[in-house]
Amino acid sequence: MNHSFDLLTTVEQGGCSAKLPAQLLNKILSNLTFPEPENLLVGLKTKDDAAVWKINRDTAIIQTTDFFPPLCSDPFEFGQIAAANALSDVFAMGGTPIIALNLVMFPSSKIDISVLKEILKGGADKVNEAGVTLAGGHSLDDYPPKYGLAVTGIVHPEKVIINSNAKTGQVLVLSKPIGTGTIIAGQRLKKVAKNDYQNALESMKLLNKNAAEIMQKHNIQCATDITGFGLLGHAMEMAESSDKTLTIESSKVPILDSVYDLIEMGCIPGGAFRNLKYVDTNTWFSPTLDYNLKMILLDAQTSGGLLICCQKNSVDKLINNLKNVGYPDSTIIGKVSERKELSEPYIVVE
Repeated sequence: MNHSFDLLTTVEQGGCSAKLPAQLLNKILSNLTFPEPENLLVGLKTKDDAAVWKINRDTAIIQTTDFFPPLCSDPFEFGQIAAANALSDVFAMGGTPIIALNLVMFPSSKIDISVLKEILKGGADKVNEAGVTLAGGHSLDDYPPKYGLAVTGIVHPEKVIINSNAKTGQVLVLSKPIGTGTIIAGQRLKKVAKNDYQNALESMKLLNKNAAEIMQKHNIQCATDITGFGLLGHAMEMAESSDKTLTIESSKVPILDSVYDLIEMGCIPGGAFRNLKYVDTNTWFSPTLDYNLKMILLDAQTSGGLLICCQKNSVDKLINNLKNVGYPDSTIIGKVSERKELSEPYIVVE
């Protein structure tokens, strides 16, 4: 796709790296109390991907929203990625999204309105691919531009996949490579090969729809998607919510091409350092851990893959199924262990 206006000129940080720092968010939310009625199956407590509300014995609704500033130059591709990212929260919980609303912030006096048209077309393209009905939205005149969706999905109340159900002895599977935040930063500096940049965009555009269906097929009960808090940030939330220790084998984590070299050159996005602050006190890093790999594990992702907890005896079949439906980099990256003492870390990185 080509468009005369470069959206990257409007922002210093875009995509999920524009999130508020997790520590700051936790500090704010810790001072607020929210009701937890019986029908609220998943709320704020476990920092899960979306809220889940039980309607009746057979149906629960999944409710989520996500939007952010541009992370790429092309408006159509920005719309695609933002929509894929918003839909991902429903897929991560094993649900089927059914209806979406556009969330639009756009400076009509500063940027030609044709740019917004392309953003919306890109969003609609991914919504249609997901089999979801786009039924309206809300807009504000605002700079820099921002786009995303509010999404409602459905799931059986007994088949909700949550981030707080990791079990001792399970293995951790990651369905997409990481490093999108670094690639985007490298693109700004004109240090990324065209093919590597485009591959990163394609990874972010890839819906987690097929992965959600595979998870349900394998009766997966614990997963999360990897976005702004990086692989380690979202893994820590899973470990904390489940009261388990997750061990990540850094050498096994799939990484997008050129990411390691960019980190080696010092192209480390600010989001990685914010995520390090978030996980540092609850994480044990091996003294022999490659610093570059450490920072990649902390890289803020946008529309990343799923981190899935799976029983050992069915993991090979799960990975084969994931590869067959469009996630060729799916692989085992670690394991779940018992956390026997309060002093033990939630995350171990080897």
